Amino acid sequence: VGQIAKRQAIVNPENTIYSIKRFMGRKWGEPPGRELPIEEDARRKSYKVTKAPNGDARVVMGNKEYSPPEISAMIIQKLKTDAEAYLGEKVTEAVITVPAYFNDSQRQATKDAGKIAGLEVLRIVNEPTSASLAYGLDKKGEETIAVYDLGGGTFDISILELGPVAERTFQVKSTNGDTHLGGDDFDQRIIDWLCDEFKKDQGIDLRQDKMALQRLNEAAEKAKCELSTVQQTEVNLPFITADASGPKHLSITLTRAKLEQLIMDLVEKSLGPCRQALADAEKTPAQIDGIVLVGGQTRMPLVQQ
Repeated sequence: VGQIAKRQAIVNPENTIYSIKRFMGRKWGEPPGRELPIEEDARRKSYKVTKAPNGDARVVMGNKEYSPPEISAMIIQKLKTDAEAYLGEKVTEAVITVPAYFNDSQRQATKDAGKIAGLEVLRIVNEPTSASLAYGLDKKGEETIAVYDLGGGTFDISILELGPVAERTFQVKSTNGDTHLGGDDFDQRIIDWLCDEFKKDQGIDLRQDKMALQRLNEAAEKAKCELSTVQQTEVNLPFITADASGPKHLSITLTRAKLEQLIMDLVEKSLGPCRQALADAEKTPAQIDGIVLVGGQTRMPLVQQ
């Protein structure tokens, strides 16, 4: 679980599960809301996703099927162990956070995961509320705050009203978002671009090669992170594939300007829910006293602007 799992993903893509949150509490063939249909999402993964008899998603790992809550429980168990090691005592209860957008079945699946991990889940809390608590906003007094949360797989915007300091209350005035907009989509744009450039150059489509895709995945994320602080970066993947004439190497320069061009529409896509959340809360941008940026993807300068 975690970095150790990530490090072996390249040689073992079929048995390395990531972004399981996207399958939590969802049904095969459910009407597409603001989410990507589950079938479409399953196609984009390097691991195998199948349909359970009851219509839930199942992931296949080492010839065994697991439900999304079972996979999620493995992650929670790791966190539980880490917390116990740090605190030097047993941890038996937990509060788990979810996107404000999660529906009842997604919340229940998250609760189930905690239970499987051996925890009593006292409460499921919305992520923007927990972020506000973490930032100590409950000590700020009466303000209206926007929490813009762009994580790896999901985007959430929430407008919160903070009560008087003595009360330490938060009221979620409105929430909106896109459960299929996140850092993974930004990475995918880079992967697609790298594949297109390589195909133009070498005539080989790397999308057909699972091992190559996993290496591209890591390289795309690394390049994206680097471009938050520098203007250009090199993507070097020696021996990415081979054909009859021998091994092929990928070496491409990606600039911040090119990256911003590739992902501009994704950043703009996040603004629709922001406008809707403001409208639902009956607020204008001028009435927002502060913005809290949450999630790794908000480190990107374009997102901050």
